[in-house]
Amino acid sequence: MTLSCIAFIFARGGSKGLPGKNKKPLNGIPLLAHSIITAKKSPSISHVILSTEDKELAEIGKEFGAEVPFIRPKELAADNSPEWLSWQHAITEVQKIYGKFDVFVSLPPTAPLRSVEDVEICISLLKEDVDVVVTCTEAARNPYFNMLRAVEKNKYVIAFKPEVPFSRRQDAPSFYDMTTVAYVSRPSFILNNSGLFDGNIDAHIVPTERAIDIDTIFDFKVAELMSNLEKVNGND
Repeated sequence: MTLSCIAFIFARGGSKGLPGKNKKPLNGIPLLAHSIITAKKSPSISHVILSTEDKELAEIGKEFGAEVPFIRPKELAADNSPEWLSWQHAITEVQKIYGKFDVFVSLPPTAPLRSVEDVEICISLLKEDVDVVVTCTEAARNPYFNMLRAVEKNKYVIAFKPEVPFSRRQDAPSFYDMTTVAYVSRPSFILNNSGLFDGNIDAHIVPTERAIDIDTIFDFKVAELMSNLEKVNGND
């Protein structure tokens, strides 16, 4: 039986790190639109839903093919509003329209360089014994090898002290940075729990160049550079 899979894009009008970032053009189209385009190219996804409190973002979303069946309440769009509550709200609203569905996919606008393959792999990893699929990159630093913590003034020690010292970083346990490329779960899990880490998690490891998370103007410039390199190399 084919699963019903709905993609959600959560985009606020406000942003402290980079004001107006979701509307800011990246290679000629608003940042928000990149997530919509990828979602619409993903064969497993039947609907692309935009959750926003911002009327201009809603119009941009519609222009690029997203559905905007509701406006997110402003109390769920503040700087300190937990995204999990916005997920629960969006699922509840969409179920009123389409009924129950099987797979929830969140594609944040801040990771515009994700690929369709990344999305499809994440969806495929949602097995019976998995509650949430996230995306990660290999961490640049390892708390067993080259990360420090302050224990007192002018005194630092290795963050995690191993029983046997590691002479090479490759010998230390692997650590990963979570990214915003994609989050995949079941609506029932999200509605009945209070966060990602309440369940069993699997991860899709994404190359660093596709995992850029835009929060500042520096991040945005890096994303522009990487996107332009993809065009030069014929991968766009």
